[in-house]
Amino acid sequence: MTRIAARAAAFYALWVVLIGTAPGDLAFGVAAAAAATWASVALTPPSTTRTRWGAALALLPRFAWQSLAAGFDVALRALAPRVRLAPGFIRFAVKAPRGPARNAFAMYTSLMPGTLPAADEEGALVYHCLDGNPEVAVQLAADERRLGEIVEDRPHA
Repeated sequence: MTRIAARAAAFYALWVVLIGTAPGDLAFGVAAAAAATWASVALTPPSTTRTRWGAALALLPRFAWQSLAAGFDVALRALAPRVRLAPGFIRFAVKAPRGPARNAFAMYTSLMPGTLPAADEEGALVYHCLDGNPEVAVQLAADERRLGEIVEDRPHA
């Protein structure tokens, strides 16, 4: 219940920031926050995971570096006349089940130079690679470990 109440409070605060504090607006804000909370819970029920913000902050430098490297790599491939490409697909077995954690992993790894998640099959993500180097799977496994340190499952209280 506290997570649902926190969502409701966040929606109401957003209403106040966007609309203001006029008495009539506040009453509509309560109704809007209630409707938004109901929709939010229906679409994304409260989870049993906990985010480790320290681990998330520790991942930021690698995330920034990967983003920069991806941009540089694509620029080199686009501008160099003789860049060797060996495009193809690799299948990477993902530990996370389908859902937010798996989606976050796919989004994060889309910034890896030369790779793009192309399909989500049962138990695996399929990546389109500009170079089918086996090192891609090694990097994906390392990223999966790093992201796994950020979110942990915990039992219902």
